[in-house]
Amino acid sequence: MSAQGIPNFLFLMADDHTGYVLGCDGNPLASTPNLDRLAAQGVRLANHYCNSPVCSPSRQSIFTGRMPHAAGVTVNSNALDPNTPTLARQLATAGYDTAVFGVMHFNRPSEPGLHGFATVGTEDVIGAKWSKAPYDPVPPEIRVKPQWKPFADPARVWLNSDVLPYPRYERDMQSDVILRSAQDFLEAHTGTPFALWLSFPEPHSPYNFPVEDVGAFDPAQFTPPPIGPNDQDQVPLIFRDLSEEDKQGIIASYYTSVRYLDRTIGRVLDSLDSLGLAQDTLVVYLPDHGYCLGQHGRFEKHTCYDPALRVPCILRWPDRIEAQVVTDLTESADIAPTILELLEAPPLSGAHGRSLAGRITGDESYMPHEFVFSEYLGNEEASVRTDKWKFIHCTGQRSRTDGYVTANPTPGRYVRLFDLTEDPNEFVDVAAQNPSVVEQLSGLMLERFQSTHPMSCQEPIGLDTPDALDWYLRA
Repeated sequence: MSAQGIPNFLFLMADDHTGYVLGCDGNPLASTPNLDRLAAQGVRLANHYCNSPVCSPSRQSIFTGRMPHAAGVTVNSNALDPNTPTLARQLATAGYDTAVFGVMHFNRPSEPGLHGFATVGTEDVIGAKWSKAPYDPVPPEIRVKPQWKPFADPARVWLNSDVLPYPRYERDMQSDVILRSAQDFLEAHTGTPFALWLSFPEPHSPYNFPVEDVGAFDPAQFTPPPIGPNDQDQVPLIFRDLSEEDKQGIIASYYTSVRYLDRTIGRVLDSLDSLGLAQDTLVVYLPDHGYCLGQHGRFEKHTCYDPALRVPCILRWPDRIEAQVVTDLTESADIAPTILELLEAPPLSGAHGRSLAGRITGDESYMPHEFVFSEYLGNEEASVRTDKWKFIHCTGQRSRTDGYVTANPTPGRYVRLFDLTEDPNEFVDVAAQNPSVVEQLSGLMLERFQSTHPMSCQEPIGLDTPDALDWYLRA
């Protein structure tokens, strides 16, 4: 405990780490011993879903506890309003020295005080520091990946199907700059309450890893997921020429990048231990969103299928939180309210998420979510998921500008319903056979929009539910 009697807080974030590439999630191929150890010591939310499968909207939803459309960040280029209440601002008010190092997608230059952070080392600061740092060149006999040129190069190249390392040793990677910044900060705060955010760029494509990780996985050990019977028209055109070997290599690259990410997180946790801070620090690990590794023919995240939405979520606080696995549905907007309640800090104004503190601490009055909600307004689609059902509504009227154009780019409105108990891969649309379920879940989706959207008072009068959903799904 700090001299002020306030516990510490550490938020660890990754970019594009999907929930099923995790050893403790039951994946024997995933090399994640440090995250597995963190989960064994804390609470793992095993059915945790992001509220948007794209970086900026998801991150600012987590940071504010609001739905992406209410946070005002619905596509990657949006910037969070600097006057918006945030988790960091609440913790600063509660007496914490706040700092951030890494990728945050604020889409604003770093400056002290931004969004509640006293120390701000986001992309521009970390990138500048990394670009100026000396490094040891990699020997020419080691083949390394080319410059990343997404969509300009063939997908097999920019998705690293040859499983090539970034041309750096581990000590010279960008994540090492983030790590060392964190270690310096922690060493200066052994007696001062801190709230520290660390956000690493892995395993985002092109799935960077240092030369030390070359050969960590044999691509042949991975079996690409099958394409569903109704997937062909929705497979993005850029992925259609990938061979089976290309797909295996892409998956191996992703798993290697996760392996490197896990090792970096292990070094952060080791720093907490060596400085005597682990016992009095609430640690949260939460990536921004998930990722498809061939599911439905996709190697990306811009969709409402489960692999793009389900993410690892782990909370550890020794002697304060009992180690357990929670299988209730939870969503990322819940995390800020949960953290604030656990730390006994003031609640966050305008948050839509529900605190999970009661569930974590064994409060029998806690009621689980009936459903979780996600939106990808870049394609004007949203989903509602229950334990049994996944419902997706898409206007089908927006030409994609994210690079993932399909053979039928504007098919018109469609809904899809999947029975997850019988069809966990979300292959067979059973909407036509279950009109009452479609009506119920589309009603829940509309209720979520109407109760959280800042423009709900402008919803046109007299719209039926599908038309009203189309109105809310505008980016």
